[in-house]
Amino acid sequence: MSAPARRIPFRHVMLALAVSGCAAAAASAGEREDFIAGATRACRGCDLSGVNFKRRDLAGADLAGARLRDANFHDARLTGANLAAADLAGANLNKANLGRADLAGATLTGAMLYGAVLDAADLRGADLTGAMMGTARCLRCDLATARLNDADLRRSRLDDAVLTAADLGDAALDDALLRGAELEGARLAGTRLMGADLSGARLRGANLKGADALGANLRGADLSGADLEAADLRRANLYEATTEGALYRGTVMPDGTTGP
Repeated sequence: MSAPARRIPFRHVMLALAVSGCAAAAASAGEREDFIAGATRACRGCDLSGVNFKRRDLAGADLAGARLRDANFHDARLTGANLAAADLAGANLNKANLGRADLAGATLTGAMLYGAVLDAADLRGADLTGAMMGTARCLRCDLATARLNDADLRRSRLDDAVLTAADLGDAALDDALLRGAELEGARLAGTRLMGADLSGARLRGANLKGADALGANLRGADLSGADLEAADLRRANLYEATTEGALYRGTVMPDGTTGP
């Protein structure tokens, strides 16, 4: 007859769990310190809030899911870095190079990105509400379904960017370049587009209610099915633009007259 199974005292189980937890915490802390010291380029899920990485070379770094609130990445090199689902709320990314970086699902609310380079970066589903992105360069970047409400994008360069179903409500895009950009189904209600260049942009089904497009260049743009209710299109260039099915209600036309 086999011997009865030995019961492990509860206190021993709890002690083992505590030791395991302490070891994991120590390993995490060590990983964090190694990353700050530059000994490693990976710190997934680490808490690096408020840490100063100014002008650091972090190209290819793996910071997926990391907490980076208020961290300083001014003029840092983050090309090809993995920042997917990272929390960068309030972070300083002014003049940072984030070309080809993975920022899908990242939180960048209130982040500073003045003059930042985001060429070909993946920002799908990212939250950039209130982000300060004046003069930022985001050529061919993917911002599909991203939230850019109240963002400052004045004089930014978004040529050939993908902004499908993105929310740009009340954002400032004065003098921005969006040539050939994909804005199908995007929300631009109340958005400032004064002097913006949207030539060749695709705005099929976009919501431009109350948008201010004074002097905007929409030459060759596709506005099929777009909602232009109460939009200001004074002095806008609509030459060769497609407007089939667009909704006009209280729209101020390029010649200053008000549409039906």
